[in-house]
Amino acid sequence: MIAAQAKLVYQLNKYYTERCQARKAAIAKTIREVCKVVSDVLKEVEVQEPRFISSLSEIDARYEGLEVISPTEFEVVLYLNQMGVFNFVDDGSLPGCAVLKLSDGRKRSMSLWVEFITASGYLSARKIRSRFQTLVAQAVDKCSYRDVVKMIADTSEVKLRIRERYVVQITPAFKCTGIWPRSAAQWPMPHIPWPGPNRVAEVKAEGFNLLSKECYSLTGKQSSAESDAWVLQFGEAENRLLMGGCRNKCLSVLKTLRDRHLELPGQPLNNYHMKTLLLYECEKHPRETDWDESCLGDRLNGILLQLISCLQCRRCPHYFLPNLDLFQGKPHSALESAAKQTWRLAREILTNPKSLDKL
Repeated sequence: MIAAQAKLVYQLNKYYTERCQARKAAIAKTIREVCKVVSDVLKEVEVQEPRFISSLSEIDARYEGLEVISPTEFEVVLYLNQMGVFNFVDDGSLPGCAVLKLSDGRKRSMSLWVEFITASGYLSARKIRSRFQTLVAQAVDKCSYRDVVKMIADTSEVKLRIRERYVVQITPAFKCTGIWPRSAAQWPMPHIPWPGPNRVAEVKAEGFNLLSKECYSLTGKQSSAESDAWVLQFGEAENRLLMGGCRNKCLSVLKTLRDRHLELPGQPLNNYHMKTLLLYECEKHPRETDWDESCLGDRLNGILLQLISCLQCRRCPHYFLPNLDLFQGKPHSALESAAKQTWRLAREILTNPKSLDKL
C-alpha cells in the first residue's frame, strides 16, 4: 500500500516538474505579452476618463489583479476609487451578488460616480460597465497595438481579443476590506478545525471584491436591482487559505489535467471549480500533516472523486457562498460527459501511476 502511494507521489512530482512547470512558464510568457497590450489600452482610457485608473501592476513577477481562467483566457480586475458614500447590502436575495446603496440621499453629489446612481439610490454596476465599454472601444482604436487587439461584440462585458489567440476580460471592481459579507457568514463552519482562528481573521481582513460583470445566477432575470448588482469575488482570501503544504502544487496539477483533458464542449469545467474543490478538501483534511508532500496522491484522488460526485449531482456550491451553484446554467449533457471523462482520468491515475507520463 505504502509502496503504491510512494510510486504515485513520485509520478505526480515528475508530472509537476515536467507538465505543470512548463504550463506555468508558457502562461507567464503569455501574461507578459497580454499585459503590455492591456496596459496600453488602459493608459488610453485613463487619458479620456481619469476615474478609470489602471491598477494593473507587476509585483514580484506576478500581476496584481490578473486571474488566469485558462491558458488563453484571462481576467484583469480594474479597481475603482471611492466607495465611501454607499452601504454594502447583501440580503441573500441575489445569490453571489450584492448592491451598493447610497447611505444618505444628500450624499449623492459627494460621489465620484454620481451619474451612475439610479433613481432609487443604487450604484449601477451595469451603467459603470457600459460607460467603461465605450471608453475601451475608443481606446482600442487609438492605442499603439490597434492592429492586434479587437473588442469582442455581442456582450455587455468588456472583452478584448488579442492576436486572434487570447481573450482578456477587463472588469471594473471595488475592493472591500475590513468587512465580511452576510451571505458568507456561515464560514468558517463551527465544527471544522480548519483553517484555525488566526488564519480566519487574516482572511476576513483580506476582504473581497465587488465586480461589475454579468452574474450567471441572475441569467434571465432582469429586474433593475439585479442588473445594477455587483458580483462577489474572494480571490485573495482563497489564495491566502491555500498557502502552505502541498496545496498549491495540488492545484497546479489539477489545472494542468483540466487544461489537457477536461476542456470539453459546453465548457462544463474551469479552473475555479478545481480551486473550490481543493478548499473543500482542506476542510475534510484539516491537519497540516494531511498536506505533507507524501499525501499529494491521496489529496488529488479525493478531489477528483468529489468532482465526479458534483458533476453527477449537477451541483458545485461556491466555497464561501454555498447558496451559489457554480454549475448553474451549464448544459446537463456537458456535465455528464465531464463526469465520465473525469472518472476515466481518476481511474487511470490511480490504477497505473505511470500513465501520468502520457497524460
